[in-house]
Amino acid sequence: MDISTDIWGQLAVEASQVYLSDGTMRSPFADTTIEKLPDKVLLHIFSYLSHREICRLARICRRWRQIAYDTRLWKNVSLRPEVSGLHVGSLEMLLSLISVRFGPTLRYIELPIELITHTVLHELSAKCPNLTHMLLDFSTAMQLHDFSEMQAFPTKLRYMCICLSEVIFMEGFMRKIYNFINGLEVLHLVGTYEKCEEEEEEIYEVINVHKLKSATPNLRVINLYGINFIDDSHIDAFSSNCIQLECLAVNFCNKVTGSTLKTLVQRSKRLTCLLMNGTSLKSEFVMQVEWDKCALQELDITATDLTSECLVDMLSRIPNLKFLSAGQINGFNDTVLKQWMELGNTRSLISLDLDSSDNITDEGMLKFLQRHGHQLSACCLSGMPHITDQLWMSILPVLGNCKIIVMGTAEKLGVNIHVDQLMDTIASNCGNLERLELRWDPDNLRFSDKSQKAIDILRVKCLKLRCMVLSDGRYYETVKANFERADRITVVRTTTCCRVSPYHLLRNYNDLIFN
Repeated sequence: MDISTDIWGQLAVEASQVYLSDGTMRSPFADTTIEKLPDKVLLHIFSYLSHREICRLARICRRWRQIAYDTRLWKNVSLRPEVSGLHVGSLEMLLSLISVRFGPTLRYIELPIELITHTVLHELSAKCPNLTHMLLDFSTAMQLHDFSEMQAFPTKLRYMCICLSEVIFMEGFMRKIYNFINGLEVLHLVGTYEKCEEEEEEIYEVINVHKLKSATPNLRVINLYGINFIDDSHIDAFSSNCIQLECLAVNFCNKVTGSTLKTLVQRSKRLTCLLMNGTSLKSEFVMQVEWDKCALQELDITATDLTSECLVDMLSRIPNLKFLSAGQINGFNDTVLKQWMELGNTRSLISLDLDSSDNITDEGMLKFLQRHGHQLSACCLSGMPHITDQLWMSILPVLGNCKIIVMGTAEKLGVNIHVDQLMDTIASNCGNLERLELRWDPDNLRFSDKSQKAIDILRVKCLKLRCMVLSDGRYYETVKANFERADRITVVRTTTCCRVSPYHLLRNYNDLIFN
């Protein structure tokens, strides 16, 4: 929304002037109210609000209602109330919104199962020609609407996310849209990993991946998240047809063993990002891959059962690895780190996440970070009780370029963490820091009456800090109050509702976001 610089300039000049009236100091804005602001300024203010808040403001007066209905405020719309979206009571109301309020400016929409009908999709196709991003949530579906009469669907989609149900088969719906989605570049299929974990129930292949891949030849980013039926044959299917593939994520698809990884790497010459957190990778399959010939730069193998031999073989052969998440792997130890430094190329590494790597010693980690810490933008060494503030005090001086740091463990320690000294050291060495998380138990944090000074220094020197996550407790309350007094109320959060991740550094991070 374009706001004239003349308006802001005039406001700034007049606000700095003070008039004398009856011997008192008086600002020219003493009688100014929000009603006197131009419509374009109000529109800009409204743009920072959620749609729920905008709808409430529309009840204030006729002028505000007219501004609230401006289509420029309705480019990105969620109609899923369970994830902070708007609640639409009926299909008739939604059809009216599409015609009157959304129109050609709509770029992104999220629809729950009760609003996914052929009539709604027809209307979006006809009235919203610039719609490029769509999320369809079937996760709570017990029955699909009838799509036999559906003849139209948005044709300019570049991004589509489908939240799958465990029991509803999607082929009747998918068959109707295959001809309209060949321009897709980003595809998310989201499963029900959290719901069905540990349950031994019959697994249904509720969407035909082999037919879907034929309809989407231009995919750059594929995210298959927590889908209990996805296996190596589905990876092979996508790699056979999607020659533009840059990023493949199969996090928490526990049937993936890696048997088709060799073929994937051979076919997908542009593949730079491979995320396989929580899969069932087998070392013998991973070692068959021609890693030395791949373009891979970003790799997540967290919570897999790869052996030390496999890890050394893979890491030493990938020529240009920049991002590595390899936490919760028993085979990742000092020997792997040492041989990776000796045999592989670690000079390109900018992000390292070794969460809960209990078989790496302080000494092994210190040697690696003293050599490569200066090049890192993210360093996540959480979940390891033996890595305390003493090691961090030693390595923070070489982490001057870090934007993301995660430290500490939730389990109680036998030693105390002197957090004031830690904050001083972070403030002195990590001026570029944007995200920081301390996972230590509040009972292990030791701080003094001088804590406010240490927090002040951190807040003043780390001006780019946008997220600081702490366990709920006295120290969290102290830090939160300090930042709030400086009008930085959104920075400090608890580990209950927020976690810091190095994923922010992924090249395709914005494309990988869903929900």
